[in-house]
Amino acid sequence: MGELTPVLEAYTLLSIAIILLAAKCSGLVERFGQPSVLGELIMGVILGNLIFLGVRFFDPIKENIIIQFLADLGVIVLLFQVGLESNLGSMARVGGRALLVAVVGVVLPFVLGAYIVGPLLMPGMGSNSYIFLGATLTATSVGITARVFRDLGRLNSRESQIVLGAAVIDDILGLIILAVVSAIVSLGSVSIGDVASISAKAVLFLFAVVTFGQMLAPDIGNLLSKIQTGTGMKFTLAITFCLLFAYFAEQIGLAPIVGAFAAGLVLDPVHFRHFDNPRVINDIKETVKSEDPKLVERIDEVLDYHAHRHIDDLIEPLSFFLVPIFFIKTGMDVDLSTLLDIKVVLIAIAVATIALAGKVAAGYVAGDVNKAIVGWGMVPRGEVGLIFAAMGRSLGVVPDRLFSVIVIVIIFSTLITPLVLSYLLKRQIAQEKPQAVVQL
Repeated sequence: MGELTPVLEAYTLLSIAIILLAAKCSGLVERFGQPSVLGELIMGVILGNLIFLGVRFFDPIKENIIIQFLADLGVIVLLFQVGLESNLGSMARVGGRALLVAVVGVVLPFVLGAYIVGPLLMPGMGSNSYIFLGATLTATSVGITARVFRDLGRLNSRESQIVLGAAVIDDILGLIILAVVSAIVSLGSVSIGDVASISAKAVLFLFAVVTFGQMLAPDIGNLLSKIQTGTGMKFTLAITFCLLFAYFAEQIGLAPIVGAFAAGLVLDPVHFRHFDNPRVINDIKETVKSEDPKLVERIDEVLDYHAHRHIDDLIEPLSFFLVPIFFIKTGMDVDLSTLLDIKVVLIAIAVATIALAGKVAAGYVAGDVNKAIVGWGMVPRGEVGLIFAAMGRSLGVVPDRLFSVIVIVIIFSTLITPLVLSYLLKRQIAQEKPQAVVQL
């Protein structure tokens, strides 16, 4: 990449400032009980389509490589946070159900899209086009779902653990399908050995990084603490794990977000025990040490909890900067001009219905949990679906009409999921409160 010109550099700085302000202003949706991610997506759609009003100021943002990089980094940081807040033991306990949800959530939409809905609604296209439609419908954009769970404090619920586990498996299965159908288009066919190689590579990566990561993290943390025990080194250890795991995932053909999520799962508070606590915690402990012992014990419990969460607090400012860029940029990539063709819209509604049904149905194999929450958690396609569609377009098997249909389906699934999922989670929370009162 060449050097940025002063004009482009200045425009990029201005664009980042505008995006961050727009993201904060979009937080108004929270006053209506909706998660902030929905406001950011809608704000992105508005900014990206102001051209209909003759405003072209924001158009260069869509092609700005710096903004795109920051957006990509934002979703990596988001999935790292999700991994930090997730419990590996809890995910292992729902592993079988997560696998079942992922398999149904991939196979059902793929079969419906590639062999039923595609040929019925859009006859005349080649079989490879229908296969790519089916492949696109298998995708799950875990970033959007994870943000809703996180905003409502439900990341540690069983439903969340199943969805997150299923989303990782879904990404691996989606990668395999994408690699296979791309090879079919490019080479005409692939062998069983090629499929097995891709599958084994993905599974071994996750197993290796989680196993060896947990083995090595304490020693690495201890080594770095001998150099410096301050907050800066603590932050460096965490973010280095995130970026390295994301890099290794990308190097073997997996999405970097899978590596970032795995890095978050690996890092536990125990890996930072050799580092200093935040100064405010030490000051409070020193101040209250002569108070009533029961009060001191209770305060110590609260302070220890926040000391363990300190790494989350360190990552959060970086998240405040990068994550909104990802969601605003995702919204800006939505082209509302595709809605002007009524025939395309009607076909897209039918395909979207199938896309929703395939993922929601997967929730019904999740066992004794809220099946609707699990199913809807798997619905959004987001940037993952766009990646699939763009690859098919570059290979020449996704024509403009099919691409428009896919974009509308992605818009619909991306925007409707926060609304429905937020409603379902709030209803679940409301149902749990009376039970908690009775137990008290």
